[in-house]
Amino acid sequence: MDFPQDRLALPPRSPADLPLSILELGCSGTFELITKAEEENGCIFPLSTLPHGLPPYAVDLAVEAEQRFLSDPSWLPIHHFERSQKVWPRKKCIESLYHLDFTPVHSTLKVVRKPTTGELQGFKEELLSDTGLTAKNSLSLQRPPGPLSEAVRGSTTNYPFWPGGMDEPTLDVIQSKGEQEEDIDFERDLLTVPPGWKKGMDFKPAGPKASHGVLNLTSLLGAMQDFDLGGSSDEEEEEGKKKEEEQTNITEGTKPPLLRSNSLEDVVLQTSTSSVVPVPAPVSAPKVVAPEELPKESWAVSVDVSSPVDDFYKLIPDPAIKWPFEPDVFQKQAILHLERHDSVFVAAHTSAGKTVVAEYAIALSQKHMTRTIYTSPIKALSNQKFRDFRQTFKDVGLLTGDVQLHPEASCLIMTTEILRSMLYNGSDVIRDLEWVIFDEVHYVNDAERGVVWEEVLIMLPDHVNLILLSATVPNTMEFADWIGRIKRKKIYVISTLKRPVPLEHYLYTGNSQKTQNELFLLVDAKGTFLTKGYYSAIEAKKDRASKHSQTFGAKQPIYHGGASQDKNVWLSIIDMLRKKDQLPVVAFTFSRNRCDDNASILTTVDLTSSTEKSEIHIFFQKCVSRLKGTDRQLPQVLHMVQLLKRGIGVHHSGILPILKEVIEMLFTRGLVKVLFATETFAMGVNMPTRTVVFDSIRKHDGTSFRDLAPGEYIQMAGRAGRRGLDPTGMVIILCKDQVPEMADLHKMMLGKPTQLQSQFRLTYTMILNLLRVEALRVEDMMKRSFSEFHTRKDTKVFEQKIAELTQILSGMDEVDTTGQLNDLECYYTTVQELQYARAILQKKIMESVSGVKALSVGRVVIIDNDKHKHALGIILQVSTDSTNRTFTTLVLCEKRQEGEDEGKSVPQRKSEALLPEDLVAQKLFLPEGPCSHVVEKLKGIDIGGITVKTLKINADKIIDDFNKRQIPRFRNDPPGQSATTATQELLRLVESNLNGIPCLDPVNDLQLKDVDVVENFMRIKTLEEALVTFNCVHSPRFAAQYCRLHERMKVKEELDQLRYLISDQSLVLLPEYEQRINVLKALKYIDESCAVQLKGRVACEISNHEMLLTEIVFENVLTELQPEEIVSLLSCMVFQQKTQVEPEINDVLRKGIERIRGVAERIAVLQRECGMRQSVEDFVEKFNFGLVEVVYEWARGLPFADIAKLTDVQEGIIVRCIQRLNETCRDVRNAARIIGDPVLYDKMEKSSNLIKRDIVFTASLYTQ
Repeated sequence: MDFPQDRLALPPRSPADLPLSILELGCSGTFELITKAEEENGCIFPLSTLPHGLPPYAVDLAVEAEQRFLSDPSWLPIHHFERSQKVWPRKKCIESLYHLDFTPVHSTLKVVRKPTTGELQGFKEELLSDTGLTAKNSLSLQRPPGPLSEAVRGSTTNYPFWPGGMDEPTLDVIQSKGEQEEDIDFERDLLTVPPGWKKGMDFKPAGPKASHGVLNLTSLLGAMQDFDLGGSSDEEEEEGKKKEEEQTNITEGTKPPLLRSNSLEDVVLQTSTSSVVPVPAPVSAPKVVAPEELPKESWAVSVDVSSPVDDFYKLIPDPAIKWPFEPDVFQKQAILHLERHDSVFVAAHTSAGKTVVAEYAIALSQKHMTRTIYTSPIKALSNQKFRDFRQTFKDVGLLTGDVQLHPEASCLIMTTEILRSMLYNGSDVIRDLEWVIFDEVHYVNDAERGVVWEEVLIMLPDHVNLILLSATVPNTMEFADWIGRIKRKKIYVISTLKRPVPLEHYLYTGNSQKTQNELFLLVDAKGTFLTKGYYSAIEAKKDRASKHSQTFGAKQPIYHGGASQDKNVWLSIIDMLRKKDQLPVVAFTFSRNRCDDNASILTTVDLTSSTEKSEIHIFFQKCVSRLKGTDRQLPQVLHMVQLLKRGIGVHHSGILPILKEVIEMLFTRGLVKVLFATETFAMGVNMPTRTVVFDSIRKHDGTSFRDLAPGEYIQMAGRAGRRGLDPTGMVIILCKDQVPEMADLHKMMLGKPTQLQSQFRLTYTMILNLLRVEALRVEDMMKRSFSEFHTRKDTKVFEQKIAELTQILSGMDEVDTTGQLNDLECYYTTVQELQYARAILQKKIMESVSGVKALSVGRVVIIDNDKHKHALGIILQVSTDSTNRTFTTLVLCEKRQEGEDEGKSVPQRKSEALLPEDLVAQKLFLPEGPCSHVVEKLKGIDIGGITVKTLKINADKIIDDFNKRQIPRFRNDPPGQSATTATQELLRLVESNLNGIPCLDPVNDLQLKDVDVVENFMRIKTLEEALVTFNCVHSPRFAAQYCRLHERMKVKEELDQLRYLISDQSLVLLPEYEQRINVLKALKYIDESCAVQLKGRVACEISNHEMLLTEIVFENVLTELQPEEIVSLLSCMVFQQKTQVEPEINDVLRKGIERIRGVAERIAVLQRECGMRQSVEDFVEKFNFGLVEVVYEWARGLPFADIAKLTDVQEGIIVRCIQRLNETCRDVRNAARIIGDPVLYDKMEKSSNLIKRDIVFTASLYTQ
């Protein structure tokens, strides 16, 4: 577009002139000459055909305003001001000036009373310290509560409350840290001693002193009085005393005499340094204190439950709750500790009565007008506990992912994930919390969700007490000690192995009417394993096989699998249990399909009376009456009602949730006689039965088939035996094919349960939630995890040891590295590196095939260990154990004197100076007196070198002769001829090769061509050549200063090791944490200073697959789609089952799947680039799109019966996935709210409403 030129100043137009003007036609650049008179109001007609006038163009607004409005005011019209300004009418609101934010009150009034009578004497004003605190800037419990809408679940912008057990920095601590800093003294020594330094420079003019190389004759003559060319060992021992006397003389102000020296150089140095710096007294070698000698912290206290609690009702005259039965001893002990506000860990068998402890804590909190949170591992258990506790306490609430009932109640029941979210989001419920009850704590072993328990235990504030309920595990004390250490409070462990109803374990081999009584007792009620029962079962199987091979009688052939043979087994055992009055029975089957098949094949079994059938029918119809008409006609519903009327039920994750609850309630009433269930039925559900049957003792754990672990078996078998109804519980193992091995059965039934093990791992949600709070560090969370317990439990001991070693180090003599000793430290480092390289090379040789082959009988080797230094030995025997291989060796040594131990070739010394000739030449040990030998079993680390020499010996005779002389009666016998000859041969080799004997070259002789071996070998050669270039070895003071440096370095190395153990660098997960931090920085979730950015805030709102969902939201993958398409694509986040049916989807969904997989692949590639182990394929395969079509049609309104036909996934799993999908929709909706995307927010709201209907979101029967 052409810019208009500056307007020309033309003379005014006369009335006779035509009103000509140029009209611009659109934006094409064409013009037209037109004539039009000026309007009456003086306005000029628009000079453009555009509806809104000429388009804007770049002008200098400042120049235009100056020329038109400031320089030429007459240009503005007086009456027509529309051209010059616009006016927006504004309503006056004077009241708005009155509104001010309230200033926090900085003081309060405190009542003053008379201490003796309580009489009111007055008031006094006290200043408040914690003013201005909010949930957005403080972790203190003193901060005011937040909005009522955030009271229960909190907000991701809130700070959590300060975790208990962590040191909260207070003002006093900050001030004390400031006081501990060294004050700078501006009056003294500032010009000579820098701040933080112990010594400085003395700039005063020094008096005349002898320079290096010039001797003071008087001092020299004084020194020569005691001058000696060599001192005895006794004189060396007295050197420390003389130094002490010298120190005393210096402190008394007298001039010390010149010390005796063995060289003129020492005399010069002593005269030049004695007047400046006093020589400190020598310090003995540090005494290293072993950690076992120092007191250890113990936070777990074991409570004795063997003796009765006679004074229980005296100690608690008014209990918070009373039961119609007398509590057991372990229950009474737990209640006593609850009354003292102690934290307890109760470990007992299933059905032992752990819930009594939880009930008392709830009643106690209601008595104290506080709150209790009861957490469970699964949602179904939360619903059941809600029903049970509501019947007892009334004031009970429920919080799950999609349900929130009575959140204001004093007792809240929730899953552990909900509690973790409340802790991170600073929920105000935590303020009033007195108890948190963790049910099924052994669930901490779960690989996927076990980390949640550890996070919650670490994040709970200090005022919250803990109640942990668990099945019996071997390491209860260890787990309780960890909790006590991180929370800094005692944990009282109450463990009982007593089972209220003892169990009897049987093997069942029957499979027909004639063999239905083949039931063999394997473990009796006292826990005794009966081998007789096992062999009887074996014989029964053998007899049947032999009879079948001879005749084709009534008995069935041996089991080869199949529905018909399964049917016979189940018919026979159910008939046998019915005759023995052992129903109801729970049959644990480790396959959902097999559960359904077993129930379906029992078409002839009818275990209920007509009265029970009527009761089942009425109850079932009442429960399903809330369902939609079509949902009542679902195949699974119709099939289940027929099974239930005959007393048979099925319980697994594929059953619709409402049907599972119906089955559980009927089972509790005793109307379900046979229940085929998977392992989940035993998880915390308090539904005991008379008999438990195991269809098999092998299960698939997701990767392979394996036998049941002892803990898994006991958890399921513990359902047998109803307290107060059955004298014993019957547990039966079906032997359909062969009888399991006796060892496997013994281990499974009587073995130790699985220990509680840490499953702690880092997640992006955890990292982001902690990074948004400056006062909390991810490293502190890792330090307090159960996985770091063993390395961190001795931290106090290590800190005490560090203080002791630091004090020892500060008192040790400084190493003199002046003059000729200026390269002493470099020499020491080289020596240490050389010794380390040789040890590594020798280890490689001993692990190699050629190295072991070279160490055959007769090979001469060089021995280096604590007893022998560079001593020759000869191999007599090599063990066959490849892991701990030993070498029986004859070693040359000094002959034993009377009262001395034979076999020492070198005297024990504290430390010695290593010269280059000692390290390079390796001078061999030569006995000073008569030589002897010793036969020892050596390890590979004791062999310092493999020589090229071999000797012919009779090894067996030497070993037998030496063993004989170890017997006291033959101890003084002379050695045999073979041993004497071998010893003389070794002595001859030493005498002829005093400066070392050639050893096998690892590269050329042993043919070790590995890069590491070759590089190490070359490195050793380089270091050996470098040793002779150091000047410090020529100094006469080298030996003393080297030993002093060696002692100092030993202490420093131990100090460094201890400091490393208590530092963040020793954390096992620290490398992964740094890798995840790099991923977050690369994706802009945090900045370079680790401050959480907008994407990080969004990720905090998402509970599952936070990285992928955040990236999808920010890349607008979902915004352009319809609600039903969005929710179908998001199903990949919650669906994890395998399906053989390929979904039929449209192009929009197919394109969306490709985009989501592309984002997931990009994240996975970035993680690999940052060093994380998970492969790209494994990360992408976590997102399963098998339910896309099902969810899409469900969101479009298709009935549940129709969508169930679109896939082979069972109905219960479909319902659970859609329920979890609603939580994902809520997370994405919150993310859209944070980033300000109203379109996506509305679509996620609609998506959630589309799927929330009919049978999928029917309310739980337990909550009604």
